[in-house]
Amino acid sequence: MSNLRRSILFIPGNNPGMLQNADVFDADSVIFDLEDSVSLDEKDSARLLVKEVLDTINFNCEIIVRINPFDTPFYEDDVNLIKNSNANLILLPKASCESVLDLTKRLEATKINIMVLIETAMGVEQVFAILSSSERCKGLMLGGEDLCVDLNCPRTKAGNEIFYARSRLVNCAKALNKFVIDTPFTDTNDEKGLIVDTKFAKSLGFIGKASINPRQIYFINEVFSPTALEIKHAKRIITAKESALKQGLGVFALDGKMVDLPIIKRAESLLETSRKLGLIKE
Repeated sequence: MSNLRRSILFIPGNNPGMLQNADVFDADSVIFDLEDSVSLDEKDSARLLVKEVLDTINFNCEIIVRINPFDTPFYEDDVNLIKNSNANLILLPKASCESVLDLTKRLEATKINIMVLIETAMGVEQVFAILSSSERCKGLMLGGEDLCVDLNCPRTKAGNEIFYARSRLVNCAKALNKFVIDTPFTDTNDEKGLIVDTKFAKSLGFIGKASINPRQIYFINEVFSPTALEIKHAKRIITAKESALKQGLGVFALDGKMVDLPIIKRAESLLETSRKLGLIKE
């Protein structure tokens, strides 16, 4: 596993075929879903199926399990079973400080960490406190569809209605050094729309995007992967930095533009990502 989360694919917890083949879709992470994609009368069987798959298969990607919300009758059974599995993260829907603290206590003797799903107006406003409430809480995902239900507004492809939430979540996550994943693009037949939406999310600071269909993974990975041109430019920045250091210079110019520490750090980060993806070998 590369520890990158460019793409995160939702897989229904009641679909044995997709669960067993979770790591063939090229997603950096997959979410075994026990919540929205599973009907009420299949909750118990899906939970047992997910546990069996986790116990019998060693996957080559990060495995996240989305449990049911804290205020549902399925929450406790979900946690009790999944906490003894090989899952890497539990995705906590409609997260609050109270639910994060409860889940943290239940995971005390495990190695499983928490990813919170922010999908309510209150969650957006309290996101800093939610992320800060537990050391096990490593990052978040925006749930745009449910948020718009809570806001009583239409969910559009343009995404203007979730711009504030996106910006706030990114800022809080970055301030706390947590990872931040964008909401899925739900029109699985609109590849151009997906690319536009993913590029916009990246421009805001998201490190990856959730997906509801395997066909979306390629495009999401492409957007969040460094291009050959970006890699070449980053290498030039690092080479110029090393030359400047030899000359005792703290700030230098490249192609007529000043290069300072933030630009250098961005170049170093891009090259590190490229190495993890196998795009460069040094």
